[in-house]
Amino acid sequence: MKVTDFFRKGEGPAFSFEILPPLRGNSIYKIYDIVDSLREYDPKFINITSHHSEYIYKPLPDGTLRRVNTLRRPGTVAIAAALQIRYGIMAVPHIICRGFTKEETEYALLDLNFLGIHNLFIVRGDDKTQGALHGTPADYHDHALGLQAQVNDFNRGIGVDGTSIEGIHIPFSYGMACYPERHEEAPNMDSDIHYMKKKMEEGAEYFLTQMFFDNSKYFEFVERCRAAGIDRPIVPALKPISKLRQLNVLPKVFRTELPEALASELRKAKSDAEASAIGVEWTIAQCRELKAAGVPGIHFYTMSLSENVAKIAKAIF
Repeated sequence: MKVTDFFRKGEGPAFSFEILPPLRGNSIYKIYDIVDSLREYDPKFINITSHHSEYIYKPLPDGTLRRVNTLRRPGTVAIAAALQIRYGIMAVPHIICRGFTKEETEYALLDLNFLGIHNLFIVRGDDKTQGALHGTPADYHDHALGLQAQVNDFNRGIGVDGTSIEGIHIPFSYGMACYPERHEEAPNMDSDIHYMKKKMEEGAEYFLTQMFFDNSKYFEFVERCRAAGIDRPIVPALKPISKLRQLNVLPKVFRTELPEALASELRKAKSDAEASAIGVEWTIAQCRELKAAGVPGIHFYTMSLSENVAKIAKAIF
């Protein structure tokens, strides 16, 4: 099956969510706990984020610093396989180009193909730890379109070195990211939509949005995409606010705007518990409006916290 199969059934929006691999040293049972708390709401697929290694600086006894390359989170491929085998729920690993060479990406695709995982989410990833790169710039993709081209070549049995790859019986299908409030590096929304259309033309089967808190921005964005000829499912993805500090952190990190009605309520909150209750109420209202509008699915960024998503799913699905 493909992710898009769940968008064509006309049974209401498909419920799905994204999980963040736990920090190294933690058990996979932390992830199982998240899935166990949400599986009763019939998730159609689970996205697993990907994280490259980072350089950290460790102090030595003589006062100098030593640069150490460390992988802080376990591999996405292993987690995707564990979840799909344990739960029978479609696992959708993120494939990112930032921090991974083209060769490393090919190894991941080979492993996923071998494990029978055939759905991907292709995204560029952030540049916060680009010091971890090794090799030359030519070893990496600068943008998601380049990574997409590599996946397309892999589906045709062509490796990064031009040699043939055998044993690809089911090609990968994949979704890609889109930004209702414009990608931070795009000069304007028209440019953003231009590249989104190229992703569609090169094979993206659906799009997941960056988080947003104002549904009108999603609806306006979808309208502009349709006018530009983008006809793939555009799935709204939401993040319920769970902490007071997110009032300022989320706009800064994810370049998303909080409506004043939400921001003013959060400013009144005296604790994380109050902020969390406001976040759940706001996201439930968002979901009800989106569901009434006939969206193909509603995706949630859990950021390893499933309690609020469970409350919302109980009210909506």
